[in-house]
Amino acid sequence: MTISQTISDFVTLAIKAGGWMEMDRIYLQNRVLAMIGEAVFEPSEIRSVARSSIELMDELVACALSNQQIGDSHAEREIFEAQLMDFLTPPPSVVNAFFAQHYANDPKEATDYFFEVCRQNDYIKTRAIAKNIVFPVDTEYGEIEITINLSKPEKDPKQIAQEGTAASVDYPKCMLCLENEGYQGRVNYPARTNHRIIRMNLDNEAWGFQYSPYAYYNEHSIFLSLDHRPMKINLQTFARLLQIIEVMPHYFVGSNADLPIVGGSILSHDHYQGGRHTFAMAKAPIEQHFSLTGFPDVAAGIVKWPMSVIRLQAKNKQKLAAACQYVLAQWQQYSDPSVSIHAFSEDGTAHHTVTPIARKQGELFEMDLVLRDNNVSKEHPDGIFHPHQEVQHIKKENIGLIEVMGLAVLPPRLAPELEEVTAYLLDQPNQIAAYHIPWADAIKAQHPECNAENVSQILRNALGEVFTQVLTHAGVFKRDQTGQTAFARFIATL
Repeated sequence: MTISQTISDFVTLAIKAGGWMEMDRIYLQNRVLAMIGEAVFEPSEIRSVARSSIELMDELVACALSNQQIGDSHAEREIFEAQLMDFLTPPPSVVNAFFAQHYANDPKEATDYFFEVCRQNDYIKTRAIAKNIVFPVDTEYGEIEITINLSKPEKDPKQIAQEGTAASVDYPKCMLCLENEGYQGRVNYPARTNHRIIRMNLDNEAWGFQYSPYAYYNEHSIFLSLDHRPMKINLQTFARLLQIIEVMPHYFVGSNADLPIVGGSILSHDHYQGGRHTFAMAKAPIEQHFSLTGFPDVAAGIVKWPMSVIRLQAKNKQKLAAACQYVLAQWQQYSDPSVSIHAFSEDGTAHHTVTPIARKQGELFEMDLVLRDNNVSKEHPDGIFHPHQEVQHIKKENIGLIEVMGLAVLPPRLAPELEEVTAYLLDQPNQIAAYHIPWADAIKAQHPECNAENVSQILRNALGEVFTQVLTHAGVFKRDQTGQTAFARFIATL
């Protein structure tokens, strides 16, 4: 097939996407022709396109590389790919108009439309996401999920060298700002030419809705303030979360905590994460109900989960938001030195917040409040309620919203390291990292039956056990008798 036929098919998809009309075909063909460094458009067929937009993009990029229109570094390819796929993406005003039209029929239809736009135009990196290692593990708390994140490409030496000489630029202010929409990118900043944001009004504020390029779960979404301001958990946060699930009842939405150690990776920009996925924590039952003072219309209970979770439910979202704020305010002031819980340092620094997760359950609005404490100690300098030293060979990073709900996002180093652990368990030649040996020895002792047929499942179960322990470390009230008695003392204050 000629490159002109590839261009013709690509332009057909661009017109089908809704941002262009058939009258624009010759214009688009010439634009793409120039981008890839070709001079002549040969006769080609306008036909139904069977191949994917990604396949066509690959051919166009290969032609551009061959014609030396771009260099072969990852950053240059990414910028060029996003510029090509921008042709397959209607302008922001059109995407928002289509979203509104679909929403008038059904909220799910609207998100289906937008999700497909972001998949077809390669904003959601489906090929990269497919590289992730993902598997479930049964635990006493239900089926948790393990992900070894291999989707984000490693920087090649050329890109590292280019970044070293790149000028420092403060635009966009961060990865979540509105200014990313349509931004070309640069060697040290991702391309966003094909990026679109759905505008929302939340609690009389301008917000945006987009998908995550490197999704960890189905329809992984980001809701972002159009104002670049730090994250904060307060009454307005709860009201916005509940408004989002009222607008999109088929999604959950939650917020990372707003303090270091227990918070997410981007605390500088107010944002939430959501999507169409049911996590293990959402399925976890309430193991103890209690009454919330002053809120007779709000059902409350403690969730059976390795972290300390209070679940609130109500038909009225304003009353539920107020109840959430009441629990947060009590927790922010609460200390129990017997279990190393201190609301404030001697200098007045606050250490308590929550990780809130909202979802719709029929007529009920539901909010899980995960109690968080970011104190450190001599014994646990990384955080008292953070993965402790003995599990950091697997997970050392912050336990954010996604992990809290039962999906482990583990670092890419583990993929090759676990191959060496497997060889070690099978007494084969290996180069196991020293920090994995105590864990591997424990697995050996626990599973003398380990062999080539079952070693993979044994190792996966062992990873699930470690992640469960990670969540237990992050729980402020432990699952033992001392911790649960302490939890009961806090519940009594509510």
